[in-house]
Amino acid sequence: MRIALCLGLLLLPLCGQPYDLLIRNARVIDGTGAPWFRADVALRGDRIAAVGRLEESSARQVLDARGLALAPGFIDAHSHALAGLRRHPDAENLIRQGVTTVMEGQDGSSPIPLRGVLEEMERLRPAVNIGFFAGHGSIRSKVMNTEMRPPTAEELEQMKALVREAMQDGAFGLSTGLFYVPGNYAATEEVIALARVAAAFGGMHISHMRDETAGVLASVAETIRIGEEGGLPTQVTHHKIIGKANWGRSEETLRLVDEARARGVDVTLDAYPYTASSTGTAALFPQWALAGGAQALAERLSAPETRARIKAEIVRRILEDRGGGDPANVVLASCRFDPALAGKSLADLARARGLEPAPEAAAEIAIDIQRRGGCSAVYHAISEQDVERILRYRWTMIASDGGVVAPGEGAPHPRNYGTFARVLGHYVRRRKLLPLEEAVWKMTGLPAQRLGLWDRGLIRPGMQADLVLFDPARIADRATFQQPHQYAEGVAAVWVNGVETLREGKMTGLRGGRALRRAAQAR
Repeated sequence: MRIALCLGLLLLPLCGQPYDLLIRNARVIDGTGAPWFRADVALRGDRIAAVGRLEESSARQVLDARGLALAPGFIDAHSHALAGLRRHPDAENLIRQGVTTVMEGQDGSSPIPLRGVLEEMERLRPAVNIGFFAGHGSIRSKVMNTEMRPPTAEELEQMKALVREAMQDGAFGLSTGLFYVPGNYAATEEVIALARVAAAFGGMHISHMRDETAGVLASVAETIRIGEEGGLPTQVTHHKIIGKANWGRSEETLRLVDEARARGVDVTLDAYPYTASSTGTAALFPQWALAGGAQALAERLSAPETRARIKAEIVRRILEDRGGGDPANVVLASCRFDPALAGKSLADLARARGLEPAPEAAAEIAIDIQRRGGCSAVYHAISEQDVERILRYRWTMIASDGGVVAPGEGAPHPRNYGTFARVLGHYVRRRKLLPLEEAVWKMTGLPAQRLGLWDRGLIRPGMQADLVLFDPARIADRATFQQPHQYAEGVAAVWVNGVETLREGKMTGLRGGRALRRAAQAR
């Protein structure tokens, strides 16, 4: 009987074996949103073995956490970490924020098929866990290239088959980027048809909406409709309101979400805590101009009337949309064809050419940049009031929309270094926008529940030992838009699947991340 008990994970302490690690006197914030409590937490292998008063217990390693908070590892529900993990598998910018899990395949863009990249991540063993969504835009491109038309019945079936394959490989659901090409060319009905396939496997839908500016209400309604008619949970990702004329409309978008939830639609949000977004310079172009790829765009720009239409739309987007009314608000983050452009705004580049930094000159520069392959950019066009209202909303989780970066790589958005620490330091401690326990829930228990990560996101015996130990009085982001390459501070230790990745504020060089797969639950 004693041998049988020893085989059960939760009953191992009965066997008298020491724990691998005993964290004593921690202020435990367990990921449920409940009030913190004082407790000891024991680890054995890659699992949490016990939580409570463990004074009589022994361990190979004992850590006194007095004065520090212990929380589940933070889950970044919207990440673009893949490319950076391949270069920097230690993911120091994430670990130093307490992030232990990232969800890739966002905005409709993912590897297709997924099996190969999941196997690659297993071999790489990065410092963080990584899971994937199946990208609708990548699936559409595989079947239809970037053609601006509806799919034939046969093409739609091919796309359904690719979604089905991705879900069987372990995708967590379907991501859409209905703002981007080619997702923008898809009717809502096409997305619903593919969402139903993901729904059959227990997946969810997460969307970079069609419009985050003047059409934001219709876009939120479309995201809700995809979930409602597709029969699966649906999420408005990195929710924000872009363009001064639209500021304040988060009151209306959140009302739409409340109304949908009241009638039984499973809809939630995620957001990052900044007043600037970041995406490619293609975001300044009308989507129709990008159909067919770079060569087709070049041909359109060589036709004077078509070029004039494209330029007029870029000017409008600088004035009313992502440009926030001023070319100085569009700052290049990285350019493969000319790394020296990083950190310079469209206004800076206009002046460098001896031009007035007007929207018309900025539009010409944007055209030149895109013809050379495009750049990523940071766009300052969001109001702080909308940011706070969305972060405070009950069903908003925290997500960075960032990735893995390292000092010296361009001029990236500071969200890559600071998202989670900024919420805890600025919005919890300084602004008192949220209680600490609720903010941690938005980073742990809530995303874990949404994603179906049933063994993560909570501090409970039997859960995976993804943990972050931090000082609530010190945790803060240091990265700024002017100096983005600065690590967050205040995180003392991080464990990923029981592997101590950060100790006393220093990277250990150990990596415990895993490739995550959602168990396919075909109906």
